Amino acid sequence: MALAIEILAGGRAKAAPETALAETYLVRARDAGRALGFAGFTLTEYDERRPERTFDVVAAVALVIALDEKGKSLSSEELARELARWRDVGETRALFVIGGPDGLTAEVKRRARATLAFGTQTWPHLLVRTMLAEQLYRAVTILSGHPYHRA
Repeated sequence: MALAIEILAGGRAKAAPETALAETYLVRARDAGRALGFAGFTLTEYDERRPERTFDVVAAVALVIALDEKGKSLSSEELARELARWRDVGETRALFVIGGPDGLTAEVKRRARATLAFGTQTWPHLLVRTMLAEQLYRAVTILSGHPYHRA
């Protein structure tokens, strides 16, 4: 069974350059990840002003990863190992959730199986989606032995 990786991002930034860059990395991850047992990499936006709808989406997924500044910081290699582990134990869908300008609700954070941080700084949510997409692509290249990641 292949693992589908999804990003659910707060805010409305369809025309923003950050979204275009994130989509570029997700297409690369999808193309490179197909041979590794990854079903796809997608980015969906949600209206953070309607948190009840967000929780409905999150509640339907077994593997939820919240992005929060108080989460665990993983190296690129550690993230790659986590993706491979989730794939290898038969997870079919991993949902990374990024809050809007006000962050994630307490309900979403409680529902998350893991919480991930990009350091202790607070990052704009538009940059977080791009950084996450790049790290997902980097993780796939690490798993495939591609030279993109030079550690």
